[in-house]
Amino acid sequence: MTSTEAAAIALQDHAALWSVGEISASDVVKAACDALVAGLDAPGLRILAACTRAEADYDVHDLIPPALDELGLTFHPVSSEAGQEAAARALARRMLAGELKPWELTFRINQRYGHELPLTARLAELDDEYAFLEHGGDEAVAQIDAEVTAEARRVAAAHPCVPGEPKDIPT
Repeated sequence: MTSTEAAAIALQDHAALWSVGEISASDVVKAACDALVAGLDAPGLRILAACTRAEADYDVHDLIPPALDELGLTFHPVSSEAGQEAAARALARRMLAGELKPWELTFRINQRYGHELPLTARLAELDDEYAFLEHGGDEAVAQIDAEVTAEARRVAAAHPCVPGEPKDIPT
């Protein structure tokens, strides 16, 4: 994966996580800046990256859809199943990158979606298993951690997040 592909995936993940309240609008602006540095470029991306922290909370909502669209990326409606799955995939990638512990991933998934989202139902079940292990010992926790990691890999790969071709937009 090239650095521009990684930056595109990170930007789309940040948009999905912001849409469900997992991260702040200024985190999305930072991801837009990182995407520019990595070599992605589009007018909407430049505008998004230029937001100040004070502007981000007000402007990101309107700036994300066109910025992602210009890059051939998708911004799913928050309440849609596709939007929920995009956020779940982003959380799974964060766990696989070491930004979340396995139990944190399952807790967030279970808290946000319960057992209702088919893509993440097994992660919610694993969160329940953590809860039953109050005094289960390190070996039992390690076994669940391994299952969570395998499930996170499945969730992250459930819908490849390969960016499309950027649209031809005059610069």
